[in-house]
Amino acid sequence: MPGETLADAIAAARELKTKNIASVLTHLGENISDKQEAANVTEHYQHVLARIQAENLDTEISVKLSQLGLDLSPELCEQNVRRLLAQENPAKTLWIDMEASGYVDGTLGIYARLLADYQSVGICLQAYLHRTASDIEALRRIKPTIRLVKGAYAEAPDVVMKSKVAIDANYSLLAQNLLRDQVRGEVHRAAFATHDPALIHHITDFAAANGILRSEVEVQMLYGIQRGEQGAWPQVDGVVEC
Repeated sequence: MPGETLADAIAAARELKTKNIASVLTHLGENISDKQEAANVTEHYQHVLARIQAENLDTEISVKLSQLGLDLSPELCEQNVRRLLAQENPAKTLWIDMEASGYVDGTLGIYARLLADYQSVGICLQAYLHRTASDIEALRRIKPTIRLVKGAYAEAPDVVMKSKVAIDANYSLLAQNLLRDQVRGEVHRAAFATHDPALIHHITDFAAANGILRSEVEVQMLYGIQRGEQGAWPQVDGVVEC
């Protein structure tokens, strides 16, 4: 986190741009329980988009559906996301974060409906979930944009992998498949959110071995973590929380 205000986040995004590093902004929070609060969050993101566009930043936003009203009404939540997509530059991606396992089906359902109208919407998937490979298979038919993360919510063993070795192995396998799908045009865009140098090298080595340019391998990292690694790769996004 670069600070507590939008101005702090914009300043960080501006600095990253000077280093040819793109950025993604997200407003911390989830599980709101009031319709007006969901509207306020939506308006905040609209203000963020306006600032990004006014400053011509290479910056996207990422939202949590439970912060936009998913617990209140899937229809209300989808309406709020559509308000943001209507304002977002269609050349950029509006990312939807994935939350705890109980939200996966609802989130994927909203994502599929949005993708039918907006190619510029992406979804986050978690490698530690046992179901993620089948979720990617189901999404392939609609040419998704996917950010792959390891996953951080406390979940039961029948829902997620618990071993770091198993999670890393699954992440690598899913990343390889996503790169292949991206080359074939079955995935519109793939991004790999990890700070693990070993995983990053494994992914880029796989890309090189398969004739995929390093510039086509997108890595996303939280702001302030592995700053040295960020400068080492040709396409690394800094995720800035605002």
